[in-house]
Amino acid sequence: MIEEVIYASILLLWVIVLVKVLTKRIYDRYVNKGADGEVMAYYNRKIIHILAGGVVSILTPFIFRNPFIVLAFSLILAVFSLIPYRVGRLSYWYQVSGNIFDVHFCLMWGLVMFLSKFLLDDWWLGVVPALFMSVGDAVTGIVRNAFFGRRTKSWWGNLAMLLTCLPIGALLGLKGVVSALAVSLIERYEYKWIDDNITVPLLSFFILSAFSI
Repeated sequence: MIEEVIYASILLLWVIVLVKVLTKRIYDRYVNKGADGEVMAYYNRKIIHILAGGVVSILTPFIFRNPFIVLAFSLILAVFSLIPYRVGRLSYWYQVSGNIFDVHFCLMWGLVMFLSKFLLDDWWLGVVPALFMSVGDAVTGIVRNAFFGRRTKSWWGNLAMLLTCLPIGALLGLKGVVSALAVSLIERYEYKWIDDNITVPLLSFFILSAFSI
């Protein structure tokens, strides 16, 4: 238990350094060279997706046994992300006014990881949906940003997501491939506050759980 708390603390520190220090330096460097600030903020979100959500997802099955510690880890990060919106002091190098989807990311990451272990005793049923959201959606956003220079939806992005998610899903066989196909399609659609950080992990977790049961 204590060992897992230490691991969680180290990972929490890594995420905070990534979010508050490293991505800010990336933003400052490229904006000073003439890059658009909003574009760089969006790129930074995807960097955080991969190096925070993706890396921690992969490590979780190897260092954690207690799902409550993982859930607490995600809730702390969700509050950490929400506070700047509430106090009106955004971390402008990755946060955008009126777009709290980074908070959704933390909550959904923790939810699917927790449910996979607590209900089904299989971390990987949460890891794969988390990777779809962390890595697959990040690649989608990077491709769209490179093509259009802004946050927008495009089938080119969905194709990039499909090519990324298929090999990830294939780790779990047919059910993983089916879930990869489903989330690569659903990622294109969002409604008000229900964005792809909610639909992608929940839909893929539901599919994987249904196959497993």
